[in-house]
Amino acid sequence: MVKLGIIQTISYLNNQKGISRAAHILRKLGRQETDIVCLPEQWLKDNIILDFDSEFAEFKEIAKDFSMTIIPGAFYEVNKRNSSIIAPVIGPKGEFIGRQEKIHPFDYERDNVKPGKEAKIFNTACKFGVIICYDMVFPQVANTLVKKGAQVLLSPSRIVRRGIEPWQMYVQVRALENRIPILAANVENRRFGGNSIIVDLAENNKVVNTKITKLKNENSISKEFKLEKYEKSRKIRFSDANKFR
Repeated sequence: MVKLGIIQTISYLNNQKGISRAAHILRKLGRQETDIVCLPEQWLKDNIILDFDSEFAEFKEIAKDFSMTIIPGAFYEVNKRNSSIIAPVIGPKGEFIGRQEKIHPFDYERDNVKPGKEAKIFNTACKFGVIICYDMVFPQVANTLVKKGAQVLLSPSRIVRRGIEPWQMYVQVRALENRIPILAANVENRRFGGNSIIVDLAENNKVVNTKITKLKNENSISKEFKLEKYEKSRKIRFSDANKFR
């Protein structure tokens, strides 16, 4: 069994207050023995991170204290050559173990952000992939991660209120078509619509349906998964695919 969680954030006056509040919630999840936690995309007041190590020093300490993997969210990273949107991953020993770049910058982001070129697998309490917000729209991202060995997908997102319904449909469809649970974290404030979502799957006489948990306000949740139970259904689903053009 592995215990996976998400945090739904709200608006904070500055980065320090936001990180302090999120750290309090992370410690609560740590005491609940949560193995992996994901936060939303661009949930801080200043979403351009110049130094991930210093900005998320407290998160690194929490990860080490509770042997927890933390995806702090996804943020702009600016260097001399270009700007990217990065989801860093803090491993259970309290150090950054990698990063996932946003592969499909959304709308206005395309003018300033270099798209990522690789869908990466991380392996701590389980094998998982990170899908950043708009990447959920494109089936190949989730499918590539699953075929590379991901057992669960986690998604830092920032979805406006009018986009909540289609976003939740995308998350459910990606879970169904790949036979994999997905945890997607969102921001809730006047502009962004919250409703962070956990999509689990249940099979009854060869029909797979979704089991959905949603969050309201500033909140968090963690849930135990037996990830091996999805493997047979996933193997059958992928083997049913025929080649065509």
